[in-house]
Amino acid sequence: MTATTVRKQAATGSLLGLALGDALGFPTEFDDVPSILAKCGPWREMELPRPAFATDDTQMTLAVGRAIRTAMDRGVLGPETLTGPLREEFTAWYHSPDNDRAPGRTCLVACEQLTDPDRAWQDASQIHSKGCGANMRVAPVGLVPGLSDEQRAGAAQLQAALTHGHPTALAAADLTAHAVRLLAQGAEPTGLVGLLRSYAYDNRGRYHERWLGDLWTRGQDPSAAHYIARGWDECLAVLERLGDALRTVSPETDPCLATGDGWIAEEALATGLLCFLQFVDEPVTAVRRAACTRGDSDSIAALAGAFAGARSGAGSWPAEWADRIEYRGELVTLGALWDA
Repeated sequence: MTATTVRKQAATGSLLGLALGDALGFPTEFDDVPSILAKCGPWREMELPRPAFATDDTQMTLAVGRAIRTAMDRGVLGPETLTGPLREEFTAWYHSPDNDRAPGRTCLVACEQLTDPDRAWQDASQIHSKGCGANMRVAPVGLVPGLSDEQRAGAAQLQAALTHGHPTALAAADLTAHAVRLLAQGAEPTGLVGLLRSYAYDNRGRYHERWLGDLWTRGQDPSAAHYIARGWDECLAVLERLGDALRTVSPETDPCLATGDGWIAEEALATGLLCFLQFVDEPVTAVRRAACTRGDSDSIAALAGAFAGARSGAGSWPAEWADRIEYRGELVTLGALWDA
């Protein structure tokens, strides 16, 4: 990790940004843009709700972060050390009384099945689901320092696969973590889409068997390579739509019209990135734009906030917002651990 990354506190900034975007988009999820404007006023002036409650997006991001911390306390990060803590955190979230923030059906069904200790996690994974739950929680994987490319990709795909088994969910989670990492390291946003496309091409035929086991056999693919390539191809298609949108779409237009409503993983990635890349130097404006969308507003805004915070750091968020976000203490503690 570079000195610049430490100074800007990329991990803390990204985690706070994710939670702030989540809380800002929580009240607008399921509403169309005219309804949001009628309720909240001009989107560029949207205020953080009081109280600033987060959703399952932030709750599960913290679950992934805690699992990674536990695994690394026990040794080198790998599937042997990470799978158990992830499973424990996801089932604890499933049983938590705070799990009342309109979580997705895939997460609920898979996590309920993960509570059975005799069931292989691959059998709990919802093999046909590519919902955005796979990657709205993956930011911690991109923020942990010192991981190899294989560890980061494997961990990103594993945390997705415990609930969402569709190959596009795995590829989108991997790409999301990679984008967070690139921005935390100081990559230029103008070249980010190109870097993500290159990463997708490079990994298109790579199935992480050490991390995923025989998950691919639950689908109807002739091989593991065929299975994972389907996911990367869908992500490449949405990255092409994102590139076109950045050249042609006005920031005043609902970004969901260009890159999708964000209910599925690849669209959540693309629309979250579109909001961030339209307002690279205005992190608060980026999450406001993301929260004023017709789609899965909290997840889109959470991802936009994670990208913006990874680039600009903890100081990019208004103190009055950051100080009252739900789960602030744990978010800052995890961020400080990875910024140190």
